[in-house]
Amino acid sequence: MSAPKHFLDLDQLGADTLADIIANAARLKAGRGSAGKAAVVPGAPLDGKLLAMIFEKPSTRTRVSFHVAMRKLGGETLVLQGAEMQLGRGETVADTARVLSRYVDGIMVRTTSHESLLDMAEHASVPVINGLTDFSHPCQVMADILTIEEHRGPIAGQILAWCGDGNNMVTSWMHAAAKFGFKLRIACPPELTPSADVLAWANANGAAVEVTTDVTEALADADCVMADTWVSMGDKNADERRGLLQAYQVNAQVMAAAKADAIFMHCLPAHRGEEVTDEVLDGPQSVVWDEAENRVFAQMGILDWCLG
Repeated sequence: MSAPKHFLDLDQLGADTLADIIANAARLKAGRGSAGKAAVVPGAPLDGKLLAMIFEKPSTRTRVSFHVAMRKLGGETLVLQGAEMQLGRGETVADTARVLSRYVDGIMVRTTSHESLLDMAEHASVPVINGLTDFSHPCQVMADILTIEEHRGPIAGQILAWCGDGNNMVTSWMHAAAKFGFKLRIACPPELTPSADVLAWANANGAAVEVTTDVTEALADADCVMADTWVSMGDKNADERRGLLQAYQVNAQVMAAAKADAIFMHCLPAHRGEEVTDEVLDGPQSVVWDEAENRVFAQMGILDWCLG
């Protein structure tokens, strides 16, 4: 029996595989037709397949987009809340993985602990997908790359600028920089710098990643500007974090430091008036709604690769 095709982190997959997933996502989007938001694609490649979705963190976009993506591919989903499972009452992750593998064709996990995700994948005999952990968020970055290429062409060689916390999104962006060949500049306060281990991995694997405290320096000639919420679920010291990040707010003056036709992206939910102002989020350079929609198609590409 062949090993399951997990989608855990972008550094675990080859550049060609990731590019193929993005290309397939673009093809699936182009062929969506007008039969309805959840219309099944021709051939229903995942007909008869069932995806278990485990949520230990609340979710809007991840839950809905995975459900719609699975349905459009002809499959079904089963939603499991972590607190309602035996997983929340002392059963090990390994035992849960073994049991679920007997019931379903794939498992998507949205959890706090990256170690729990890896434990699930180690003991599951079906594909496991990282729907988000505190360490990384690869599905979101795949949707973001699809969005950038729709609006600005091939991502290789482009300059992407990140403003704010060096969080789980930044981990996946550093992984992506090594795989897709773009330049990533990260502007963040010294107290919230990205993972040193991931930065070292990126540098060792030829990624063009720069970390600075200067927003203007990061945005110079940038093709895309990105931000994320300053206080995520589970973060402590919210007031302290807001104080540290105030200088990294993306407003009209900050956007002016990037290229005139640069796009703005945010994985949502946005805290308007904190990490981004209304004039940017709702402005002509914002592509956040395309970005949110593309979660469906990027996840269709991922699901098709894992389960198809």
